[in-house]
Amino acid sequence: MKTKLFVITPPFTQLNTPYPATAYIKGFLNTKNIESVQADLGIDVILELFSKKGLHDLFQVSGSKFQVVGNEISDNSKRIFALQDEYIKTIDPVIQFLQGKNPTLALQICQEDFLPEASRFAQLEELDWAFGTMGTQDKAKHLATLYLEDISDYIVECVDENFGFSRYAERLGRSANSFDELYNALQQYPTYIDSILISILKEKIEAVKPTLFLISVPFPGNLYSAFRSAQWVKQNHPEIKISMGGGFPNTELRSLSDKRVFEFFDFITLDDGEVPIEELVENLSSRAESRDEKRFKRTFLLENGEVVYKNNSLKHDYKQAYVGTPDYSDLALDKYISVIEIVNPMHRMWSDGRWNKLTMAHGCYWGKCTFCDISLDYIKVYEPVAASLLCDRMEELILQTGQNGFHFVDEAAPPALMRALALEILKRKLAVTWWTNIRFEKSFSKDLCLLLKASGCIAVSGGLEVASDRLLKLIDKGVTVEQVAKVTRNFTEAGIMVHAYLMYGYPTQTIQETIDSLEMVRQLFEAGVLQSGFWHQFAIDGS
Repeated sequence: MKTKLFVITPPFTQLNTPYPATAYIKGFLNTKNIESVQADLGIDVILELFSKKGLHDLFQVSGSKFQVVGNEISDNSKRIFALQDEYIKTIDPVIQFLQGKNPTLALQICQEDFLPEASRFAQLEELDWAFGTMGTQDKAKHLATLYLEDISDYIVECVDENFGFSRYAERLGRSANSFDELYNALQQYPTYIDSILISILKEKIEAVKPTLFLISVPFPGNLYSAFRSAQWVKQNHPEIKISMGGGFPNTELRSLSDKRVFEFFDFITLDDGEVPIEELVENLSSRAESRDEKRFKRTFLLENGEVVYKNNSLKHDYKQAYVGTPDYSDLALDKYISVIEIVNPMHRMWSDGRWNKLTMAHGCYWGKCTFCDISLDYIKVYEPVAASLLCDRMEELILQTGQNGFHFVDEAAPPALMRALALEILKRKLAVTWWTNIRFEKSFSKDLCLLLKASGCIAVSGGLEVASDRLLKLIDKGVTVEQVAKVTRNFTEAGIMVHAYLMYGYPTQTIQETIDSLEMVRQLFEAGVLQSGFWHQFAIDGS
């Protein structure tokens, strides 16, 4: 029997670019001549919902809430409901504008009497300061984003409390130490958003007719819709085998023991997906019948009514040189929408523009930070990719996608490899734009930063974490505050934007150290060597 794979990312991750896991897997499957089709159900659901028909149906469904005496509905939602004709009239042109297909609409949007406005517009920053008098496209993109967020607020209050553009029912996915809450939610009648997801999934399953359905779950905000998708396929196409992989199971399901998970999935695979999937494909083929025992790689399944973990495959994981180039075909790259949520030069890079995603190296070359789970394969097993091969893949992706922007999604890109990549880009005379995550290594000299800039590097992000030498040493970060200041200055003077990840509430951190850290970061901004930063509260996963 010939195996055909359908590989999806369930709602929701990003609006502006596909999450790369399915493209990575499809690229690998191509090297094995295994037929596959991929889909990003997140963007599919968003485009169905945020359309003329979608909003018309949405207001019809939610209208009954306004008829029930005693329903506590905010003035904001009442305003949006009252302006529903304006939202229905403007939604298609706005989406086309955010897809880059209707740029002249920016002039109307910026007049500020074209879009209906609700509470998000009350938070408007001084737009002339943010965008100047000439930044019409960016200003319009920001206003259009606020307009979409107003509709999102309405959906959360009146239709589905779990809705979010980059996450769906994330709260249910975060309680990984117990399956009870998520399981109970899945026993409820599908929500309005679920019904859109299921209608799209039904159409695709009937068109693809897969034998193996792979669901990649990168974040907690994808988990609920992954289970909803699997549930529908189990109920309507029980002959299709279903497997889950991705960042969420890799980190949160390593001690999986709840049998109820296997009411939805046949397999849960961990870490690098290539060999686990290859073995599943082999197990579904007629050749597997001649084996004494089916082989699995890092795979949970149900056997004799019990959850078992199997890792009896004789195959080693593939070196990065042999996993193939990510393949974005099947994904409607021209339909993604670029948004500007907040006026932050680095934040917009995650939400604005479409990026081809690649990895310079598997794992982290440092692998010592005490707050990081360095036992996980995707961090522990460090393996760089040769600069020449990286450039080969970049050229392939430019031809395939028509896009020359690259986001290298490394845990921490190695400085020596970044240097080699920059030289190779310059040698090949490639015109590319790229950015990545780094550690603030002393290796990033002024000369190296200038070289990276010349090759098309526009930004880097890195962990300053606690901005305190005592705590940095405790974390085993391998950097000092002084070193970070020098490196950020080198990048800034070369014309490369710098974003810092920061945390507060680290064990033993005093109030005074927190205040000192804030002051240190303020001084880095004041000196102009840091352009963007984001504080996260430190939390320990007790599961």
